[in-house]
Amino acid sequence: MGGLSISALLIRFILGGLAVVASTIVARRLGEKAGGIFAAFPAVFLAALLTAGLDLKGEALVSQSIILSQGAMVGMGINILVAIMAVLLLKKHGWKKGLIEALGCWLAVSIVVVAITVN
Repeated sequence: MGGLSISALLIRFILGGLAVVASTIVARRLGEKAGGIFAAFPAVFLAALLTAGLDLKGEALVSQSIILSQGAMVGMGINILVAIMAVLLLKKHGWKKGLIEALGCWLAVSIVVVAITVN
């Protein structure tokens, strides 16, 4: 999706922000585990699919939806790996250092996956 419309960008911004707010509210009311589960809601993926319908039509829309879905599967797999690493690193090094290390793990894994999958 080379060019995004303003409405597509607004939808992505609003859905992403609402997902963060909702997961924070759930965590405060139901506990951190429930908040963490809700935080895994794929708001960016769903927003990308919704906005593809605004910017594309026909075969281009189907093709882009397939590409987005395949990428989302890889991204969600990375998120699972990083969540596991975050649990281990946060317990071992505390929240500040553990968070930085978990983000470093995400960056390293993401760079490797992009390097492998780029044609």
